[in-house]
Amino acid sequence: MDAPSPPLYIDRPEDVAVAARALAGGAVVAAAFANFYVIVTRPDADTVGRVNLAKGRPVHQVGSVTTAIGRIPGMFDWTRISPRLPVGRVRALMDALYGAGPFGFRGPAAERLPEHLVQVDQGIRTTQVIAPGLTCPSNTFFERALAETGSDHLYITSANRSRHLTGAAEEPAHWKAGALAADFAHLDDLVVLLHRNEAAARAAYPGYLTTSVTLLSFHAPEGELEEPPVLTVDRHGSLHLDDVRRAAAPLGLQVRLGGTARQRLRVRGYAGALV
Repeated sequence: MDAPSPPLYIDRPEDVAVAARALAGGAVVAAAFANFYVIVTRPDADTVGRVNLAKGRPVHQVGSVTTAIGRIPGMFDWTRISPRLPVGRVRALMDALYGAGPFGFRGPAAERLPEHLVQVDQGIRTTQVIAPGLTCPSNTFFERALAETGSDHLYITSANRSRHLTGAAEEPAHWKAGALAADFAHLDDLVVLLHRNEAAARAAYPGYLTTSVTLLSFHAPEGELEEPPVLTVDRHGSLHLDDVRRAAAPLGLQVRLGGTARQRLRVRGYAGALV
C-alpha cells in the first residue's frame, strides 16, 4: 500500500511550486484562499468543462477568472466602461476592496478572454474576477501557476458541489480542507494546497464570512443619470453590503443589492467542533 503523500501548504514555496506544476499539467487544485478554499485550474475550455461536470454543473457553464493581485486591472476592458463612471473612482474602489480582503468584481471583459469565461449582459461582454486580497499568500501560488501555464489568468470556482447534484437548498463553499477533499474524492488528480492553520486563516479576516466572495458589478451603472453613480452587488457573500458601501461612499459611488443578491450566502456548517 502506498504511503500517503505529505500535505502541501500555501505558505511553503516548494509546495506552491508542486501545486503550480500540477495545475499546468491539467490537475484540479483546491487552494487556500483568504479564509476559505477555492478550486483553481488552467483556463482552457476542456478543463473548465471537466470541473463543471465534477461539481454537477452543466458542462458549458461560464466560469470566473482569477489572477495575481497586480494583474487584476488587465482582466477588464476599461475603454468599455460607462462614461458615467469615472475610471479612476472604480479603480480606487477596486484597490480599496482587494486591499482589505477577498472580493469579486464584474466588468467589461478584456478582448483576449475566451468565451467560456465571459458572459454577455445588457449587450456588454463581461467577466468576473475573484481574488483573495493583497495579503493572502495564494497570490504567490497564482503567480507561479501563471508562469507555468504561460497565461495571465486562471479559472476559479467555489470549492463545493452543485446543489443541483446534492439536492440541497444551498451548497456553501468549503472552509475545511478535509471535507472538501471528501466531496471531490472522485477526482483522481485533485491537489489540495492547505492553509497552514485554518483557524488562524479565519481569524485573519474578522469582517468576512467564510463563504464565497461578495461580487460587485460596474459594467452597467443603475439609474438614469443618477448621482452618485450606482454599482450593483450581484452576490452578497463574505463581505457585508454595509462594508462595501463604506468603501464606495468616499469615492462618490453608491452601492445597491441586485435582484440576485437579496439573500446573503450562508456559511457551510460542519458536524463537530469548528476548529
